[in-house]
Amino acid sequence: MSPYADLHGGAILNATISLYAYASIELIPEKKIIIEAIDRSEEQVFPLQAELPIDGTLDLAKGVYNSVMQQYEPDLHGFRISTFVEAPAGSGLGTSSTLVVTILGAFAEWLKLPLGDYDMAHYAYDIERVDLKMAGGRQDQYAATFGGVNFMEFYANDKVIVNPLRIRPEYLHELGHNLLLYYTSTSRLSSDIIESQSKNVIDKNEKSIEAMHHLKEQARMMKEALLRGRVDEMGEILDFGFHHKKRMTRGISNPLIDEMYDTARKAGATGGKISGAGGGGFMTFYCPGNSRYAVMRAMERFDGYFKPYQFVNHGLVTWSTNGY
Repeated sequence: MSPYADLHGGAILNATISLYAYASIELIPEKKIIIEAIDRSEEQVFPLQAELPIDGTLDLAKGVYNSVMQQYEPDLHGFRISTFVEAPAGSGLGTSSTLVVTILGAFAEWLKLPLGDYDMAHYAYDIERVDLKMAGGRQDQYAATFGGVNFMEFYANDKVIVNPLRIRPEYLHELGHNLLLYYTSTSRLSSDIIESQSKNVIDKNEKSIEAMHHLKEQARMMKEALLRGRVDEMGEILDFGFHHKKRMTRGISNPLIDEMYDTARKAGATGGKISGAGGGGFMTFYCPGNSRYAVMRAMERFDGYFKPYQFVNHGLVTWSTNGY
């Protein structure tokens, strides 16, 4: 996240999972633009025009459309774009960035835009962070585009290096078995937390910056553990990161999140994390051996639920039918 990554360099270990964002574009004979988010029961209809209003409703789709029209100037044609996201908004799993990549991918498929993986991810970042001015980091767009397990490095001037990791299948199977994904049943507005983190870097808050240094080191520690098959070290490394992440700024954790984390730890988890900016959304717990079952029972007293998933090695996938 800027400005930290611009000043010190950033690093992320990321793996894509089987929770998807979908976007489909259907050409229609009417001179209209119809945008619908099926999972949110939202729809807007506009006359055919080159720019759509950014007004707080369905802005991700409208932001992509506006940018594509400005950059590539395609012929106007009536269409319906429909989206659906399998993870709730504000969950910490990068849903908004994944959706932007998905929508951009649909337009790129339709209009045959010349975008490679790096181009797609960077373009999605510009739409979300620059055009729409939505606070956040850079990793989610690259994760959604590339897919698989990647160690990503971030530098000044928008330089990003995506390093795909060749993890032995048995290591990934063990990791997937031992990592539980838990939805706290609370969402949050990540922008407030993210803006506070950025301010701490600008203000040279030593405690916060030192915590960010440790989180960057955590990514390298996890990469090393996975590549060498020391999978059970992941719990301790996650615990190391959880405590340092809370020191970056206020709001990342709260008494309920701490209670959930402590409950999982007492039941057998060796570590975990709060996803994304924190404050709510999903948590992840590393449960070695068969301790996952005791952890799942212990968490029943809270209002959240565990979400099944699998690791997947693909990112953005697009296709077209009906000859366009």
